[in-house]
Amino acid sequence: MTARSTRAAPEPKSFSGSLLDDVADILADVEPIAADPALGEISPKHDIFAVEKRKSWDKSTEARCNFEFRPRITPRAGLWFLSLWQKSLMGRTLTEIKSDPAEIPHFAEAVSDFLIRVLGPSLASGHWCICTSPKRRHKERNFASLICMEIHERLKIPFYEDVAFCHSRQRINAVFTLNRLPDEPNVIVFDDFVTTGSTLRGMHELLLPYNKTLLFIAGINNKL
Repeated sequence: MTARSTRAAPEPKSFSGSLLDDVADILADVEPIAADPALGEISPKHDIFAVEKRKSWDKSTEARCNFEFRPRITPRAGLWFLSLWQKSLMGRTLTEIKSDPAEIPHFAEAVSDFLIRVLGPSLASGHWCICTSPKRRHKERNFASLICMEIHERLKIPFYEDVAFCHSRQRINAVFTLNRLPDEPNVIVFDDFVTTGSTLRGMHELLLPYNKTLLFIAGINNKL
């Protein structure tokens, strides 16, 4: 008769806290198996629990702006644009900014003053107008459009709403269609926040065939 093994069975491991942490603890107790050369080397950098991927889903690190005046000219997505403020570690989140009606006159006043500094007396020539990129998620009470309406009142330059339409919500490689072509030869294209620059590039590709002089300006440069 074969003798039974007297080895004590391992105590069951209880799951406490995060399930993924508990599984990681269990795997840490398992002795590694010798690698089979035929299977190739297993990379130690393999993110078995998708920790890095889950970090990218974390929205608690939303971009912020402290509204310190830091004008810049930036190349992005194949064109240059001007911006007044930069993304910062402290300050209001971009969601808070866009949901606060008090920020509309704040943006409008700052951008108007900036345009006067940049363009000077030519603004009064009747050759300039302002427009925005297409409305996407917020078609009613659109933040950028409301700012441009106030800039129009302050600078007495035409504001063209809905110059372009976009039939999708995606920002990367979006294709715009022309809805209304401005009469003026010089067009200020305003965007409240610029991250990748793809929206501005879409407006550039849309209006360039019509021999318009384009000035791209952003409130907040959302990528350092």
